[in-house]
Amino acid sequence: MEIPEDHEALSAATVAGTGLCTIVNIEGSFSRRLGAQLAVHGDGSVTGSLADGCLERELAAEVLRGGEPRVIRYGAGSPKIDFRLPCGGGLDVLIDPAPDHAACVEALAKLEARHEASLTLPGQALLAERRYIPALRLVLLGEGPELEAMARLGAAAGMAVESYSREDGSLALGQRPEHIALDRWSALVLLFHDHEWEEALLDWGLRSPAFFIGAQGGGPARRARSERLAALGYAEQQIARVASPLGLIGHSREPSALALSALAGVAGIYELRHPHHSQR
Repeated sequence: MEIPEDHEALSAATVAGTGLCTIVNIEGSFSRRLGAQLAVHGDGSVTGSLADGCLERELAAEVLRGGEPRVIRYGAGSPKIDFRLPCGGGLDVLIDPAPDHAACVEALAKLEARHEASLTLPGQALLAERRYIPALRLVLLGEGPELEAMARLGAAAGMAVESYSREDGSLALGQRPEHIALDRWSALVLLFHDHEWEEALLDWGLRSPAFFIGAQGGGPARRARSERLAALGYAEQQIARVASPLGLIGHSREPSALALSALAGVAGIYELRHPHHSQR
């Protein structure tokens, strides 16, 4: 499985001889979140990205100088007067030429097992711990071109996509898909034209910790869906977990537009769950 962008530098830092840079403070506007990381290899190449390339080169050179872990200010307020950030803000970056590689291995293993993980950052108080969450898992159940478009675009966006179709025999009418695992980092999306297929699947999904549940369908389909779930004993608040209509674009009529609309909504909700999202 492809490594998510948020885990790339951590994965690279599991290898001895690789340094690790972490943004531990942001003042003003910047294009990355707090905790964003860059790994620097022994040959000066990097894994991850923090800006437009200039900052990466500066950090790589700093890591290759060796020494103890240290925090350096870049941009506004920095003593490096010949180096400015395009956004006009200021960054404090922890330079760690020799991070704890065993701790990186342990954190990565937890993430691969779908658990949260953290990495203690040495020698400073701005951000004592870098926290990680498992990759977004997109679980798609459905049929037809909408299912195909969302699976294709989700994979292109770097999501971990699992696609199950009524047409390939991986789903059965009226049966819960107990062979599929959902965790709190999973988004479940139902893409059926025959909404009779939804009842058992939504009953199963609503009992899961999935952070997002969505289903396509127009007004009549949504009303009928709510009535069926109410008949199963679900309260109005529980039924409201099912996002419908899907996505950010109202009345999407093309499969690709629906997929883009839905994926943007899912990605936005997932981003809000990141432990460093609001720490700017």
